[in-house]
Amino acid sequence: MTAINRRNFLRLSGAGLAASVVAACGAATTGLSTPGSATGAQGISAGAVAAATPRPTLTGAAFSPDVEIGLTAAPDSVNVFSGQATKIWKLSGDLIQGDPTVLQPLTDTYLGPILRLNKGQRVRINFTNQLPQESIIHWHGLHVPTEMDGHPRHVITNGESYTYEFEVLNRAGTYWYHPHPHGRTGPQVYAGMAGFLLVSDDEERALGLPDGEYDIPLVIQDRTFNSSNQLVYGGNGMMDQMTGFLGNQIFVNGQPNFNLSVSTRAYRLRLLNGSNSRIYKLAWDDGTPLTVIGNDGGLLEAPVEYPYITMGPGERVELWVDFSDRPVGSRLVMQNWYVASSQGMMGGGGMMGRGNGASSAQGGAFPIFTVSVDKQVNEPSTLPSRLSTIERIPEDEAVTTRRVNLRMQPPGGWTLNGRTFEMTGVASDERVRLGTTEIWEFVNGGGIMGGMMTLPHPMHMHGEQFQVLDRSVNSSGRRAWEAVKDGYVDGGWKDTVLVMPGERVRVLRRFADFTGLFLYHCHNLEHEDMGMMRNFEIIV
Repeated sequence: MTAINRRNFLRLSGAGLAASVVAACGAATTGLSTPGSATGAQGISAGAVAAATPRPTLTGAAFSPDVEIGLTAAPDSVNVFSGQATKIWKLSGDLIQGDPTVLQPLTDTYLGPILRLNKGQRVRINFTNQLPQESIIHWHGLHVPTEMDGHPRHVITNGESYTYEFEVLNRAGTYWYHPHPHGRTGPQVYAGMAGFLLVSDDEERALGLPDGEYDIPLVIQDRTFNSSNQLVYGGNGMMDQMTGFLGNQIFVNGQPNFNLSVSTRAYRLRLLNGSNSRIYKLAWDDGTPLTVIGNDGGLLEAPVEYPYITMGPGERVELWVDFSDRPVGSRLVMQNWYVASSQGMMGGGGMMGRGNGASSAQGGAFPIFTVSVDKQVNEPSTLPSRLSTIERIPEDEAVTTRRVNLRMQPPGGWTLNGRTFEMTGVASDERVRLGTTEIWEFVNGGGIMGGMMTLPHPMHMHGEQFQVLDRSVNSSGRRAWEAVKDGYVDGGWKDTVLVMPGERVRVLRRFADFTGLFLYHCHNLEHEDMGMMRNFEIIV
């Protein structure tokens, strides 16, 4: 293994990210509300589709891994700013078996190792919890069995270990991992307990895209620190739970005021919105279009230009950026554009933080990171006109449509079809037949007080990825929707989709290979911790 510090992070192939959490982040757990009345389509009958057989899952002695990793969560500290060290919880990795490039640690930051895997590899990860809280790790975007997915019913306590064993079934893409204990996901992710998991395959390698030091993963997060350099979380109490926690400073790869030094050539930038609740509307400061080559589930069929990109929490976007025509000494800033009413009537204030001065208000304008062109090289490269072949799921393959209403509903707070989370509970209309294809319709219809608590909800489904069919919006939500709609990167495969106030989004998904309980939830982590999360059960 090669240790990577801040200085050489960008020089090494796939320099990575994992995690840590404020040692004092003992957020209160959220009580479970009684489920409300069901809405939407009922589960289909047993005879509606031909019988399907679950994919066999090998574990224990029957599982022969190509890669084995030890992953430990423990209290630690790091010098984020000069002066007093910041207390964190840190995920540290140890490569037990496999190529040395599989796991690459970071030092001198609250972030930890990146995992670089190949499609078809068999992976064993031994997770050990040395924290004073329960925790479990979810592999966001990966298609794995329910026992390997990081469901909160599988949390482990201090001194315990959990072994994950799975085959990498996903196509090449930018995935990530983070903790998933119910009621505590927000505070544990908040301090950085999350990391990139990059998957490669033969199709991707054949394209000759920028790699090594020119393939750069960038996680964007917002954080707030006090005068003693300690992370602050939940200072606004219930309001943070209702709207989502917003930090007052932007961090990229665990660093404030992030500067990316580049040469005059093409780069692949992998962007992850790793923030708890903040939505980004990203654009270059000089108006240069953004060339998007991939999103949540890997490469698109072809490059697409956008004036800006809209990213809800949990979403990923890959960019092709060619700096060959820019003079040495020039600078380019990735900025967040201001969005009026992007978070409904409860957008928050305008408090400014130190460093780059990000506004705490959702939709505020501020810089994200700076690119400095520092080196002249002559390494021309051509962006392929065709990137990938993506199978389009026929809409008429769907056997049913399920409607999921996203609403604020007393007394339980944010709900899915009037229900909040039950650890193993699943309603009759949340059961899905193995081997079927369905349309799920996420409807952000509003809340209480005449819709004053209508907020965006980034909806995430565990397990297999889906395709976005279409979007529509009602008149009450059109202003906020118009401000971000041209930045939706909906092509290809997705696992997280932003649903703005007044918006309806239809997604198409197959339910293959694995049976059991999986999750769907809002990836605003404070909403998730409040209970805006439900199980769906795949049955034979």
